[in-house]
Order: sequence, then C-alpha cells, then structure tokens
Amino acid sequence: MPEELVDIVDDDDHVITTVTRREMRANRLQHRGVGVAVMSTDGRLLAHRRSAVKDVWPGWWDIAAGGVVLAGETYDQAARRELAEELGVVGAELEYIGSGRFVDDNIAELCRGYRVVHDGPFTFDDGEVVEVRWVTFAELEQMRSAHPFLPDSITLLLPLLLKKFSD
Repeated sequence: MPEELVDIVDDDDHVITTVTRREMRANRLQHRGVGVAVMSTDGRLLAHRRSAVKDVWPGWWDIAAGGVVLAGETYDQAARRELAEELGVVGAELEYIGSGRFVDDNIAELCRGYRVVHDGPFTFDDGEVVEVRWVTFAELEQMRSAHPFLPDSITLLLPLLLKKFSD
C-alpha cells in the first residue's frame, strides 16, 4: 500500500508543500486535521479508545473520530472518511462547530470540528478503535481523571461541545 501524502499548511491554511505522513510526523509539520464528535439522540457523547498501533497517543481515549486530512482532500471529505473508517458511520449529516490550531510536542495542526448525531451501531473495521463508551459530559470529566485523552480533541473540540450542547 502506498504511503499517505499530507498537505503541509501555513498559519493561513495555504498549502506550502506535500510530504509523506511519516515525514510530517517525524518533523512535526503543520497539517490539516478533523475531529467528529458523535452524540446520541439523548445527548450523550461517544468516547472511544484508540488502538495500540496508532502513530500518536496509542491506547488513549478520544472524544472524536478524526485524524489527518490527506493531500488534496477537503476537511468535509476527511471528516466523512474518518467517521466511516473509525466507527463505520456513513451518511450521517455533519454539523460544523468550529476550528482552531493545536500545537504540542507531538503535532502541529489546523483542525476543524464537527458533530454528528448517531445512535449506532458502530464497527471498527480498520482497527483504529478498540472500545467505545457513551458518556454524559459529567461522566467524561470522571473518565478524564482516570484515563489519558487526546489533548487536541479536549483543547479544541470539548469547549465547543460544552458551549453548544451541554445542559
């Protein structure tokens, strides 16, 4: 299988070059990313645990299906692809909820956040997700005290969700 290509972007989201995913990770180059929060019709959030083979934060919990936007792909296309790959959700209506920039010792990304309402079932055919759990926002806070969560999702997406969808 050919290695994935990723567009590297400046702070204004303009493509400056295209590299392999491996080069992007090795040099912590700024790229585009997406995160899709899945909420149930009763307002709970789907949390999932990443597999041990992920290239960053293996085995950590996350509040969004998502990942790297591939070269030439739009944010919306990437969000739909990631949702289908990680959770088996196809055809759900994406709701854009906000954007932001996240930088730490592992990644540098411009990210767009989305929400979908979907009650399942979920499938994990690509092996990126190993476990899911429905949680309220209060239960999420309890989980966060006991388990590591992806910092980009918590920093960028969680405040948007809390502002728009918490009771």
